[in-house]
Parts: sequence; structure tokens; C-alpha cells
Amino acid sequence: MSSPPPHVLAAFGVPGQMPVPLTGGMGTSWRAGDLVLKPADVDQEELTWQAQLYSRLPSRGFRLARIRPADDGSLCVGGWSATEFVPGRHDPGRWPEIIAVGDRFHAELRAVPRPGFLDRRSSPWAVSERVAWGEAPAGTIPEMKYLPRLTAAVRPVLAASQVIHGDLTGNVLFHEQLPPAIIDLAVYWRPAAFASAVVVADALVWEGADHRILRAVSHVDDFGQYLVRALIFRVAADWLLSGGASPQKHGTGARWASAVDLACRLATSPGRD
Repeated sequence: MSSPPPHVLAAFGVPGQMPVPLTGGMGTSWRAGDLVLKPADVDQEELTWQAQLYSRLPSRGFRLARIRPADDGSLCVGGWSATEFVPGRHDPGRWPEIIAVGDRFHAELRAVPRPGFLDRRSSPWAVSERVAWGEAPAGTIPEMKYLPRLTAAVRPVLAASQVIHGDLTGNVLFHEQLPPAIIDLAVYWRPAAFASAVVVADALVWEGADHRILRAVSHVDDFGQYLVRALIFRVAADWLLSGGASPQKHGTGARWASAVDLACRLATSPGRD
């Protein structure tokens, strides 16, 4: 991925800086001075909404990578957007802390109205999230090994929806002296517990967690229902992002099997966990 060009650096007030590539995410972010620049991955409407939200959102127990406009007020220049650089690093295995900071963040978002742009998004993540919540047919995704079992375990949940960050796992940065930082807001309108379930799903499938991670979500009623939805979300997005190639390769493997067994057991047990 090419680095941001000189005219973009100048527009965002960091002329002459040598951009340094950052690890993590999609591998498209670059640090230049006190900014992180990346190709804009949301449209102007959503970018404007995020900038306005962050301008008035308090930071209680967390830091935010706030959107930085260009010198002329533009939020996107030459296809690039910018946020403040926040020091910290992603530490695999700190899932309870990620869930806890997500809870604090979502508490500040409870009164935020549902943004209209959610209805117009068509990215793989947006489609997959709708599949997970029954708002798009599971047939959108070719049948994969565990998808029928997961969808069969879905039951209604009663919790209210709100604005959430639906991709916290790799987007919470830890620092020895500072509160955790939340970056790369992935906006969805779901119960806050779904955000925690995505963290648990990621931990089970990709980061080596086992059933003991459920202690971090022991306060969540009907957690199994959120976990089956989180696994549907991830396996569907994985398939769509691959371009629909070889669906048999997605949602397979020992870790997937264990995560699906756990989620379906929780979701369909008499006490619903």
C-alpha cells in the first residue's frame, strides 16, 4: 500500500513528515507526526457523523482516536482521512479488559440516536451483520459447515439496541500510564452485549481462548444468543471478504468447532446460560 502523498500530508498539517507504516488492521494506516492517516473506508456521511460524535463525547476511563480535519475543514483529502495518534499497543489475551472498556464506551453512547447511514451500507461487514441478526437471509452466504447449526440456535433477544463499536478486539490499545484507547470505530446498531460477544468469538477462534473467557461476560443475560450471532457475523464476513471462493474453507477447523459447540450449548440450554 502506497503511503499518503505529499499534498495529503500538507493538507492535514504535517508537511514534510516521513510516513511510517503501522501494523494491525487492514495494513493501510500510516503515522505522520501526531496523526494516523489511512484511505477513507467509510463514506462522507459516516465520516462526518463520527467526527461530530467524537467532538462531544466524553472520555471516562478510555481515550479516543478523534478524527482530525484538514486545514480547510475537509475530513477526506485525496481519498485519505486522519485521526489523532494515540500511544499504545494491542495486547493479545487482554479480552476481559477489552470487554470492560467497551462497556464504559457503550455507556457513553446509550443516548446517541440511530444514524441513518446504517441502512445504506453494503460492505461485507454490514451484510454479514444483517445476516447474523436475521435482517438478510442466511442464503446470502453459501451453506458452510457450521452456519446451519448456528442459525438454528438463534432466538429473539429483548435487550435494546444502541450505537456500538462492533470490532473492538484489535482496536483497543493499552498503555502503561494511560487509559485504554479505542480506535477505528465500526458502527452498528445492536445491543451492547453483541460487541462483547464479537470479542469473545474472536478470542475463541483466533486468539487461543477457552471457555474461561465466559467469566468476563458473566453479567450478560442470554450471552449464548449474542455469541451465536457473533460467530455468524464473523464466518459470513470471512466468506464475503474472500470473494466467495471455496466456502468449505471458511468456518472450519478445531477452534471453530469448539466455539460453535460452546455457543450453541449456551444458546439452547434451558436456562439460556
